[in-house]
Amino acid sequence: MQTIQASEAKTHFLRILDEVERGKTVTVTRRGKTVARIVPVTPSDEERREQIAQAMASILEIRKRTKPLSVEEILAARDEGRRF
Repeated sequence: MQTIQASEAKTHFLRILDEVERGKTVTVTRRGKTVARIVPVTPSDEERREQIAQAMASILEIRKRTKPLSVEEILAARDEGRRF
């Protein structure tokens, strides 16, 4: 976590936002006391559900375009690389 004075934060705000966007948390102080903390935004539950739904739709679309695997192919893929 990075700590920065308010006057410096004002001057370098866009650079600070770039760092926060990369996942860092920045604490802003004024006269040695913490006055703010800038943290990355985490996706809301609704956004996560939408991302999962899109991923599932993509997977289902790919499955529609490929031929089904036989039992033998599934077992061969499972056992690939195993030593007996």
